[in-house]
Amino acid sequence: MSAEAADREAATSSRPCTPPQTCWFEFLLEESLLEKHLRKPCPDPAPVQLIVQFLEQASKPSVNEQNQVQPPPDNKRNRILKLLALKVAAHLKWDLDILEKSLSVPVLNMLLNELLCVSKVPPGTKHVDMDLATLPPTTAMAILLYNRWAIRTIVQSSFPVKQAKPGPPQLSVMNQMQQEKELTENILKVLKEQASDSILVLEAALKLNKDLYVHTMRTLDLLAMEPGMVNGETESSAAGLKIKTEEMQCQVCYDLGAAYFQQGSTNSAVYENAREKFFRTKELITEIGSLSLHCTIDEKRLAGYCQACDVLVPSSDSTSQQLTPYSQVHICLRSGNYQEVIKIFMEDNLTFSLPVQFRQSVLRELFQKALQGNEALDEICFKVCACNTVRDILEGRTISVQFNQLFLRPNKEKIDFLLEVCSRSINLENPSDSLKGNMASFLKNVCLGLEDLQYVFMISSHELFITLLKDEERKLLLDQMRKRSPRVNLCIKPVTSFYDIPASASVNIGQLEHQLILSVDPWRIRQILIELHGMTSERQFWTVSNKWEVPSVYNGVILGIKDNLTRDLVYILMAKGLHCSTVMDFSHAKQLFAACLELVTEFSPKLRQVMLNEMLLLDIYTHEAGTGQSGERPPSDLISRVRGYLEMRLPDIPLRQVIAEECVAFMLNWKENEYLTLQVPAFLLQNNPYVKLGQLLAATIKELPGPKESRRTAKDLWEVVVQICSVSSQHKRGNDGRVSLIKQRESTLGIMYRSELLSFIKKLREPLVLTIILSLFVKLHNVREDIVNDITAEHISIWPSSIPNLQSVDFEAVAVTVKELVRYARSINPSNHSWLIIQADIYFATNQYSAALHYYLQAGAVCSDFFNKAVPPDVYTDQVAILCQFLREIDYKTAFKSLQEQNSHDAMDSYYDYIWDVTILEYLTYLHHKRGETDKRQIAIKAIGQTELNASNPEEVLQLAAQRRKKKFLQAMAKLYF
Repeated sequence: MSAEAADREAATSSRPCTPPQTCWFEFLLEESLLEKHLRKPCPDPAPVQLIVQFLEQASKPSVNEQNQVQPPPDNKRNRILKLLALKVAAHLKWDLDILEKSLSVPVLNMLLNELLCVSKVPPGTKHVDMDLATLPPTTAMAILLYNRWAIRTIVQSSFPVKQAKPGPPQLSVMNQMQQEKELTENILKVLKEQASDSILVLEAALKLNKDLYVHTMRTLDLLAMEPGMVNGETESSAAGLKIKTEEMQCQVCYDLGAAYFQQGSTNSAVYENAREKFFRTKELITEIGSLSLHCTIDEKRLAGYCQACDVLVPSSDSTSQQLTPYSQVHICLRSGNYQEVIKIFMEDNLTFSLPVQFRQSVLRELFQKALQGNEALDEICFKVCACNTVRDILEGRTISVQFNQLFLRPNKEKIDFLLEVCSRSINLENPSDSLKGNMASFLKNVCLGLEDLQYVFMISSHELFITLLKDEERKLLLDQMRKRSPRVNLCIKPVTSFYDIPASASVNIGQLEHQLILSVDPWRIRQILIELHGMTSERQFWTVSNKWEVPSVYNGVILGIKDNLTRDLVYILMAKGLHCSTVMDFSHAKQLFAACLELVTEFSPKLRQVMLNEMLLLDIYTHEAGTGQSGERPPSDLISRVRGYLEMRLPDIPLRQVIAEECVAFMLNWKENEYLTLQVPAFLLQNNPYVKLGQLLAATIKELPGPKESRRTAKDLWEVVVQICSVSSQHKRGNDGRVSLIKQRESTLGIMYRSELLSFIKKLREPLVLTIILSLFVKLHNVREDIVNDITAEHISIWPSSIPNLQSVDFEAVAVTVKELVRYARSINPSNHSWLIIQADIYFATNQYSAALHYYLQAGAVCSDFFNKAVPPDVYTDQVAILCQFLREIDYKTAFKSLQEQNSHDAMDSYYDYIWDVTILEYLTYLHHKRGETDKRQIAIKAIGQTELNASNPEEVLQLAAQRRKKKFLQAMAKLYF
């Protein structure tokens, strides 16, 4: 035995139970000890850590000899690492609650995509197009797991999350966090775009009536074997962990309910769907029982959802006496009966039945309405806030920030109402000591906060005050009030400038942070920050909410501001402005940006230009979402500012790529092609890919009327797009016959990535520009060698007819892009016949003939007034002919062959009235006579006998007869499909 072998044997025999932390995954990989490790009571590292590390190692890019970064190699080690990650998830029984709690969105996305791959879900196929009932059980379950996770992630992303308080900022850590945040955003964007498909998949799953199976560690091992050794076990209906139909439906119903409930905030009708799913979940839980191993539903949360649905969608048979306090409050808010809400809240101060969070949410809703200009709600806000404050102090909580704000300027009416609430909120016949003490302390503190002794005497002479405080306490309080020095009310000074606002009295930091998150008033934001910085100098308040996001290109400039208060204020104003712009709240976004511009103008020319750029983008968004929708051209000064931005050459100004993207799209949408073609500076074409793309598109449109030989720009645009759609290397099949599961990376030689190009195109609305882009991608799709049926498109002839290196083009990506672009174009104009023809051709090329016929008919209908006029010949060409007799030269050979097919007999005679060619009718008569079909023969003879089909008629009469039958036939077909 060699010394090396002896050392290895000794190391194996004396190996500790837990391997060293630095090489534990190599240990598990080489020794296949994963199952043994997972069976430990408290394995270290934990299972979820194993998943993260396995996938991180498997997805590490490699570097070749030329120091170029390459995709992760498809080798045995990486395939085993992915398999190990899947096995750990299988050990956890694919419990999404556990996986979501411990894994980030990117990691879980990678894991579930690997599960789809090993479960034989065809790549590139939309899940909504697959029939779950015909798929193997493990394949169907993998699709359900992915789509359940997709909508759960969308729902979870809508919840506010308070960010953990970070330590001192470290650039490397911040960059890593920013990268993960951007990756998560990109995944969420895709999930949200596919949300409707995911919901349809899950709705389809509820119709399944068979048990499903999910992969276990054993079935995953079987998949890793040679194909000949599996014996079909993983394809059978009994392989894997059995998930009963009821358990699967229970989980799916709950997740769908949560998704519908989240959508209800923008579409209240969807709450009915949520209610139906949640109550079905409750029924299924009762059927399954609480001991289910594979169905884990948070029943407390489910009960909350059901209660909320009862409020939002009350049952039709419920009477006013049966309504819960929630329902009563909700109905009052919708009807504007706010006095009844106040009454309910005062009654609840005795019973404590409504949760504090619910009462606070009602107050927030009223505040929001008041901020939108409804001044009549100011008094209601104070009264509801007073009710909530009394409830808080009775339960021992601190006074809220809102109450301090609303009570800064007390008057007789406010004090009268406050005393009424206090009196009706405590039963003086049998109060507990804690309630008496809390109420007495509150009234004393209110007195101490009042400067007008008249108001103090109003409280001190009230029956409740006299009952709760002893004589000595009252006398001591009044003496203290008389002797104290008068205080200056800081809020009496009128506010004249953004910089003149003083800070109000100190309150709890947590409450102020809460106000900071909610406020969109720049002056109020500054006031809160002044108060917070007066309480502590150790906090970075720009980190209070993880929803405050500033583009990474601006981080260095903003976080480099030395003054802590100014840094926090600039960051928060910009983050809130960007958020308001995203949710199309343009008026608040403009206020926030204007305040930020005023602030940074004093000390940073660089940030001033940044804010001017962001305000330009905001003005573009405002116009496009407003008057631009109706076709009104933008004002000339906005077009001038867009040109100025594109031509800007200020050094060291951080620039967001999206602003250039929107500016170029803006110029194309408003047909500023002359500028893009002739006036764009040369340096812009070299440095900005979107300007280059816009210039090529504008020049191609300008050259359209000219001869083909003069269209040099079209060739340049073609070459640019071909380069964008190229890949750096090809897939290779391994020695073991497996195909790599890792997608090849796009070529870095293009001026931008394909996803960036698609994102840019989806900002365009000008029909001619979209038509040119569509025709380019259709032509690129058609040049591949294995295409059987070409797709047609307008202006397709302007593009080259071949590519020197076909292998370099990612044609799968091109096909996906064509489908995406057609879908987008039809969302802009559903009645554009050339786009409808492209959609029909796509379906025809993929053998989806029914869908293809639907869009061919739709294209004909929109350009012929529902076939009341002749369909233009450039729409229904010979390639699109629906019947042989529609061709310019009738194809009798195909017609006779089709009529002989046995599957054409069912009710075929009902269409004889639509045939105008006598030769075809005569052949039908002969065919029915030969088959002995007397009735059908008579129908054909009757059709021939119609006078307008007589061959002796003038040509005009024959053409009119044919046109009339075409119209009737096409209208009949359209009624079947529309």
